Amino acid sequence: MNRTLRIVIAAAVGILVVTGGIVAALGAGRDHFRTADPTATATPSHAASRTPTPRASSPTATPKPSVTRGGSPFTGLPMGGSAPKRVLAVKIDNVPAARPATGLSRADIVYVEPVEGGLARILAVFSSRVPAALGPVRSARESDIELLRQYGRPAFAYSGANSTVLSRLAKAPAYDVSPAHAGSAYFRGSSRPAPHNLYARPGQLLARAPKASTARDIGFRFGGRPAGGRAVATHRVSYPSFRADFRWSAKQHRWRVSMDGTPLRATDGAPPTPATVVVQYANVRRSALKDSAGNYSPYTETVGSGRALVLRDGRAYDARWSRPRAAAGTRFTTNSGRPMTFAPGQTWVVFAPR
Repeated sequence: MNRTLRIVIAAAVGILVVTGGIVAALGAGRDHFRTADPTATATPSHAASRTPTPRASSPTATPKPSVTRGGSPFTGLPMGGSAPKRVLAVKIDNVPAARPATGLSRADIVYVEPVEGGLARILAVFSSRVPAALGPVRSARESDIELLRQYGRPAFAYSGANSTVLSRLAKAPAYDVSPAHAGSAYFRGSSRPAPHNLYARPGQLLARAPKASTARDIGFRFGGRPAGGRAVATHRVSYPSFRADFRWSAKQHRWRVSMDGTPLRATDGAPPTPATVVVQYANVRRSALKDSAGNYSPYTETVGSGRALVLRDGRAYDARWSRPRAAAGTRFTTNSGRPMTFAPGQTWVVFAPR
């Protein structure tokens, strides 16, 4: 066999090997997407027992953020596409039996709120990107109404509430896309017991709210790392029956989240890794309302002002927050009064008692 023929044969073999690898990878991708696709027979609950693939947690999955002019007012990053991005807020269950969640990594903003029994629940805000499915969806609270006023009139997905809260939601500036108004958008998973297995298809939720508000300025400012601050590797926020730990990953250039001592996972790929974490100290008082078990619901006052701790780029910054009225956004400043800039990407706001 002459030298030219040997080169041709070697090249052909190389092409076959690479092609086979691509086909195998595409096949694996189809299998993975099938578990998160709400139109498929498998529900997100089938993926709940999976450990995210190594690729999902690799440094390339969350590159170092950069400032983008004209980006989303929620993330500072490009929103993609030319269509206006409507706002969808979803109440997400957060007790251990409800984890891992579905779709949370695609949220622009994640709020962690205290609820009855010293536990926490999540309010996730989507606009730039929406997942195929999200959940598990749980009930609303009175303070959600005040918190969401700064978004204009968003679509709001939740699964029930106290009768008083329901009457107030009916009058609130939000499009109600709960199961009572968008039942066909919801489905039950099979591997978890109720009430921790209710999921929703956000595309169908937004179809029920075609006039929902689009993303607008809510007070966040994105930019380069401010001067000052102090280096931190971890930070913990605790409620009586809940704790969240944020650990800085220099490789991912993001904060890795653990809840109740367990690293946060996801049923649909990479877990959420915020670029910025804000600990917003607020007045958390007992409301006059109770849950179904007779426990008083805490009310988090998000109108007013107070101190905050901003975590970004492996550093902690003492800051102040101010929201003069419900329809206004929440602005964050340094203690010297300059705008406190966030790292572009997903932001978590964790409410903590003063």
